[in-house]
Amino acid sequence: MESSVPSTATSVIWHIVWQLVQGNDLTSPEVAGRIRARLLSVHRRPGRELLHYLLTPTEMHLLSRLPASESPSEVAPAIGNMVARWVRAERHVSGAVLAGRFRAYAIESDDAARDELRILAWRPVTLGLCKVPTHHVTSSLRESLGLRRIDGFNILNPLRLFGPDFPDNRSALAASVARRPGLVDMRRWELARGMVRAPGDAGTVSSVTRPVKGLAAALVAASQPQGIDGALLLLERWVLARMGLREGADLALPHSLAGARVHALVAILAVQLELCSAASVARHFRRAKATLSERMAASRGEPRDQVLLGLPLKRIVDEAVDLRTRTTASWKKLSRPRTTR
Repeated sequence: MESSVPSTATSVIWHIVWQLVQGNDLTSPEVAGRIRARLLSVHRRPGRELLHYLLTPTEMHLLSRLPASESPSEVAPAIGNMVARWVRAERHVSGAVLAGRFRAYAIESDDAARDELRILAWRPVTLGLCKVPTHHVTSSLRESLGLRRIDGFNILNPLRLFGPDFPDNRSALAASVARRPGLVDMRRWELARGMVRAPGDAGTVSSVTRPVKGLAAALVAASQPQGIDGALLLLERWVLARMGLREGADLALPHSLAGARVHALVAILAVQLELCSAASVARHFRRAKATLSERMAASRGEPRDQVLLGLPLKRIVDEAVDLRTRTTASWKKLSRPRTTR
């Protein structure tokens, strides 16, 4: 799977990721050394730059700058096929090593690439493999920071993301990595990159999970409970706030016109965000799918609803997440024990 590429770009930074079947391990010294040599070899072609790599026992991540004329599909098979062969040879097994095909995500800007590298630097800490990013030995972070040297890895490739001048750019990289991503930011990244799936099938007690990406991942990551139902609750809260309705109002009554309108707007936004289907929203609100669909059609033609639906989706998600953050902060303040003098 590959995400889209801006048509005017001369080069594109890609995050390419593989996940392994449980029980395999990429971090043994022999396998890790072979993988590192393979990554360097594949990126020797003119126009290709290896910006960062990370190996964990069950994940392999690359940040690669490729010419716009090249696709990750021209790079990834030459890496994944050999990695699978080496792991099978070391473990003396013949089964599957990689858990499906590689995934590739186009990174839209150098700012986004810097954030991506910071998240990857902290990934081993999140997985419980080490306490600080520089302690993880099977990544290129130590090379980029000057803590270790490996022949063939051009440290200027990642450092150029942080400025043109050395060693100022190395200091900027160190400062960036020193800022640990928050739990919500890390969960959003895990969801958007397919490392985890959103729990729950809306409106059911099913253990089914589903992939989410982009703005939908941001909603799920910020929701409580984290999942499709939690994200729908965030959207409902945003719609209520925009309509000037108080939270806690009983909108589920059979003849509640306000409730029907709120639920329809939530369903339209959920579909636009690719969070879930309208049928899932109907189950979540315990409404008939046909009734909800009729109300959705009416809302799309209603001027006051068109105003809400015409807002940029990113703004809607940002405001919904901000509502959640402010509500949580207010609850913590109210629940804090009072002290007397």
